[in-house]
Amino acid sequence: MTIDEIRELIKVVTETSVAELEVQRGENRVRIVRSPAGSVQHFVVPGVTAPFAAPVAVHAVTDAPAVEVDAGLVAVKSPIVGTFYEAPSPGAPPFVKVGDTVHPGQVLCIIESMKLMNEIEADVAGVISSKLASNGQPVEYGEALFTIRRS
Repeated sequence: MTIDEIRELIKVVTETSVAELEVQRGENRVRIVRSPAGSVQHFVVPGVTAPFAAPVAVHAVTDAPAVEVDAGLVAVKSPIVGTFYEAPSPGAPPFVKVGDTVHPGQVLCIIESMKLMNEIEADVAGVISSKLASNGQPVEYGEALFTIRRS
């Protein structure tokens, strides 16, 4: 991935309402996340380091954010805007169902964004207590997808 390609991705995030963008080409992976306007952010591509004065930041790829809703109940939220898919392909069984036991790192669903399939993983061990998104429907950044009862 070239520096010009990364600049173009930053421009897309800056000029649209996209809050977060993740792109992977081969072993190179770039994640761009909006940050407070005017801050200078840095990112690293193998062999290149470049500062940008833009309202975006590039971070290491992380699992889906989880927020504790009440004692022992954790909400798994969408880290990006996109389309929610409960299974790896049409006709395949869902990754998880209500009542399934999950462990950290286990894939819960896929969010498709800009034709990229992003696996959303559990941050905690527990039991799926609810599925809050519908298959094939759009989801927003920060929207709750599942709740997990900690084990």
